[in-house]
Amino acid sequence: QVQLVESGGGLVQAGGSLRLSCAASGFIFRVNVMGWYRQAPGKQREVVATINSGGGTQYGDSVKGRFTISRDNTFNTVWLQMNSLKPEDTAVYYCNALSSLPGYREVWGQGTLVTVSS
Repeated sequence: QVQLVESGGGLVQAGGSLRLSCAASGFIFRVNVMGWYRQAPGKQREVVATINSGGGTQYGDSVKGRFTISRDNTFNTVWLQMNSLKPEDTAVYYCNALSSLPGYREVWGQGTLVTVSS
């Protein structure tokens, strides 16, 4: 079964840290890029960070220097380490994968809520 399952969200005070995990199954050997996106209430979904099969990373401007994306060698798991969290980081965080598997070119997880209190 092709799926992405996120975990690690929760409530944290401003300045704190959280680590999100995304477990992929069913298509890990066909994954080209994985990433994290977020959507705050009333706002559009935005990219947080991505990592490709070569290990190259990209970050949204608002999280550069605070968040780090990483993965294991087989794309089985991708992590998002979030430090120096701010209230404006509050959102539902979604894991995303782009693959070469027909019918599963783009896969989304169910999302995990991150709430940062001031």
